[in-house]
Amino acid sequence: MADFGGPEEYTTWDGEQVSRDRPHGVTVVVAARGPQGWRYVLLHRGHHGPDWDDDWAWTPPTGGRKPGEDVAACAARELREETGIRAGPRAVRATDTDWAVFGLEVPWGTVVAVDGTEHDRFDWVTYAEACRRCRPAELAATFVTACQALGWQ
Repeated sequence: MADFGGPEEYTTWDGEQVSRDRPHGVTVVVAARGPQGWRYVLLHRGHHGPDWDDDWAWTPPTGGRKPGEDVAACAARELREETGIRAGPRAVRATDTDWAVFGLEVPWGTVVAVDGTEHDRFDWVTYAEACRRCRPAELAATFVTACQALGWQ
């Protein structure tokens, strides 16, 4: 069974189909070098309500890969859908994995826009705060992997 939070196997929380082929989805770590050092975009998942603070409540832009979708195209699509940022993030780990990891450095002050449905807000946070909020451990590991690979600490 492949549980992606959806009503059926290989579906997302909102019923979208997820690729049965690996990787099943992507995480895109978005970073900016601010006046006080590196900051990272985390999105709060809104479909459980504004006070939700459980596993998967705060994530970098993350989502399932549609059947047949190219992994890099998935990363760019998820980034655009979840933040409004149009860019081609850099692959950190995109093959031989269940979940691909990408990274994107943006200028400090880059505008982020959430849709108000899937995500109800976002926050620019420090590395330590991102590690604290990104739960469960496998989500935190994707964040750390991107930051270490791209020198964003």
